[in-house]
Amino acid sequence: MLSEVRWAVVATGCFLAALAVDFAGGPAWPLYVACYAAGGWAPLLDGLRALREKTLDVDLLMIVAALGAAAIGQVFDGGLLIVIFAISGALEAVATRRTANSVRNLMVGEELAAGAELAVGDVVLVRPGERIAADGEVVDGVSEVDQASITGEPLPVPKGVGDEVFAGTLNGTGALRVRVTRTAEDTVVARIVAMVEEASATKAKTQLFIEKIEQRYSVCVVAATLALFFVPLAFGAALQPTLLRAMTFMIVASPCAVVLATMPPLLSAIANAGRHGVLVKSAVVMERLATVDRVAFDKTGTLTEGAPRVVEADDEVLRLAAAAEYGSEHPLGRAIVSAAQERGLEVSSAREFSAVPGVGVRAVVDGRRVFVGRGSGRGDGEVGRSGLGAGGGDGVAGPVGDGLDDGEVGHGPRGGDGEVGSIGRGPDGGEGEVGRGATASAVETSRSGPGPVVFVDGVEVGRIVLSDRLRDDAPAAVAALAEFEPVLLTGDSDEAARKIAADVGIADVRAELFPQDKVTAVRELGDRVLLVGDGINDAPALAAAHVGIAVGRVDLALQTADAVVVRDDLAAIPSVIRLARRARRLVLANLAIAATCIVGLVLWDLLGDLPLPLGVAGHEGSTALVALNGLRLLRKSAWG
Repeated sequence: MLSEVRWAVVATGCFLAALAVDFAGGPAWPLYVACYAAGGWAPLLDGLRALREKTLDVDLLMIVAALGAAAIGQVFDGGLLIVIFAISGALEAVATRRTANSVRNLMVGEELAAGAELAVGDVVLVRPGERIAADGEVVDGVSEVDQASITGEPLPVPKGVGDEVFAGTLNGTGALRVRVTRTAEDTVVARIVAMVEEASATKAKTQLFIEKIEQRYSVCVVAATLALFFVPLAFGAALQPTLLRAMTFMIVASPCAVVLATMPPLLSAIANAGRHGVLVKSAVVMERLATVDRVAFDKTGTLTEGAPRVVEADDEVLRLAAAAEYGSEHPLGRAIVSAAQERGLEVSSAREFSAVPGVGVRAVVDGRRVFVGRGSGRGDGEVGRSGLGAGGGDGVAGPVGDGLDDGEVGHGPRGGDGEVGSIGRGPDGGEGEVGRGATASAVETSRSGPGPVVFVDGVEVGRIVLSDRLRDDAPAAVAALAEFEPVLLTGDSDEAARKIAADVGIADVRAELFPQDKVTAVRELGDRVLLVGDGINDAPALAAAHVGIAVGRVDLALQTADAVVVRDDLAAIPSVIRLARRARRLVLANLAIAATCIVGLVLWDLLGDLPLPLGVAGHEGSTALVALNGLRLLRKSAWG
């Protein structure tokens, strides 16, 4: 049980017991003292620490008000103030804990206690059906691992010697021996949980503004309280009623409800989103999500499955390309390597591997220089600023790659969404730079075939045809976001991009973009753009957007995106936007409730005769009300 909840329960129990004893005519003061101590010690310490830092905390005001009420004989009223204040703090603590727990349950499903005891280098046996306890490398055995919670991949992934596995993922039918490569606190799961705990600790801009105003407001409340006490006394007013009115004013004017108006709705929204597979990094991000007015989509790996398949390739061409692509993390490279393995081809080891987004990859295979990318072997062009180009001369052939017609995926200069490519020595050994404008001959050559071209020692030896597939949920997700005028940003050719856009219902298409071009495009769309990408090759654009959401590939997206859709479900994006808007409406409603209660109670106290018990009930009741109102977003019905 949380300490805040525990002490709130103790304080409430003591208060109710004191009421019973008092009603029976017995000595209730020891129970009241216990109530004050249990519910007030933590706020008192927090208030004194804040005072030591020359800030006036609302917690200190509440404790002073409670002690002041007790000093004039209103022990019941002071106890009621302590109890309701403790309950309000417990509610906020529960919302914060639910946020972190929702992600732990989402990512792990159970405590990986054994993983905490493992050290780097330990070898553990993972039996069929068991969860893997630590990030590591397979040293023996063959199996398939369900790692959807980490990478978003919908199907179990084959694992063998040398493959990486993640803590919290589920082993399949085979037994694996895994050498631990990361300690428990450095695993992907641990980083995700830590990220969400940090999100719970962050404060939205609205909350920061309120806290900034709170300091000045609290000083004004104290000054007004002193004035309400000393000024009437100077004119001969009685001590007890004057002190009672001043204490009542300090209680009802304190901004407790205003302070609690913002964070419970946002934290509850983060927790609810976490339960449904969306990790939101901070309350600031949740607040921003409610204000987006445009949505932009990456294509490969976002609207499409991002798992292309080789549909046509000569065995020798595929073998050489697989060797060159073996070090690539891009889906196209993995598809080529997988196709070679499925055909049983012997893939040689490669040396001098290099890659750059938007160009291609190169490596030395069996003593020959192999280049894989979208290029012409003979244009007046360049491939890389830092080395030798893919074209045959010293001029500028520019980024010559395109995407594929009919939904096929290109690979290279402009062949995909910023996919990895090579910079350095190209197939013909010509010097060059990455250019911005392609010559007509180079572009025509790049469009003559539907896939990456393979060069060996500067000579084109073949082409690999790949295809990708549109996600089943993409059209519905885009339709649900129609009010935001969705835009497609892609490195593919204009023709291929428009075909995908037509299939999902997007009218605005920006094609043939390098990663840096996507950043420019995002900025041109406005100040409140939500970018949805795969977190692999669009990190600059995700960072430039008002909010960046990565779909799947959690391990790669943690540092680049503001939010991550863990379950690879595009339908979660419109849902989380709606949830953020609900949270924003609740924040505004809470602020209205808090302000109305404070103004009404203050006017009643100044212009009329507000009983202290009623003032306490009204003030703390409004505080509890706004906290409970925010917790409504924890309900399942708030999602969707």
